[in-house]
Amino acid sequence: MQRESGDCDFPVDPAHRATDADIFWLPEEDTSSVILTFAPPAFGSSSDVLSLLTGSDLVRADDGLHHLRDLANGQRLHLVLPPDAAPGRPLAAVVPLGPDGFDRLEAVGRLLAALHGREVPPDTRLTPQQLARARRMLQAADGHHNGATQKEIAEVILDTGRLTRDEWQASSARHAVMGLLRGARAMIAGGYRKLLRHRRRS
Repeated sequence: MQRESGDCDFPVDPAHRATDADIFWLPEEDTSSVILTFAPPAFGSSSDVLSLLTGSDLVRADDGLHHLRDLANGQRLHLVLPPDAAPGRPLAAVVPLGPDGFDRLEAVGRLLAALHGREVPPDTRLTPQQLARARRMLQAADGHHNGATQKEIAEVILDTGRLTRDEWQASSARHAVMGLLRGARAMIAGGYRKLLRHRRRS
């Protein structure tokens, strides 16, 4: 297919850094997204959320209007509004009654705090330890992709210092790196979606 100058096959310009791109996860995958619908008449005090946004804040898709709202502490919240939402029409949040409803309630709580000038609670889907491990997994995968040995990965990520061959073979860092690479492969194969929701005991 012939393309005009400036056209791009990518959903996001690959020249941009990943942290600069606006990413909209599917609301059914990301349980921290807040799905909004029109408030019933009994909810007369519901917020007119759309009046707080500008047209440039909204992305239109088949399933409605999407908005990424910046909150405190670097958090971002994905709002999904009805496709025919309009200023002056109050909205209410949809919370399903299944287990994911707890995640949605937390997200609604963060939105309410932001809308009404209160302290925004933290996003608890990942503990600091889980977040640090996910970051290490991606660093390990990146190093492996660029030709680094597992020992070199350990020296950089785990700060082991230089190890001899015998020290490396007996080191717990060797097994730690192998675990990071296994986790990274699982994440790349689709396991990253687990980061979008709370872990639940089966």
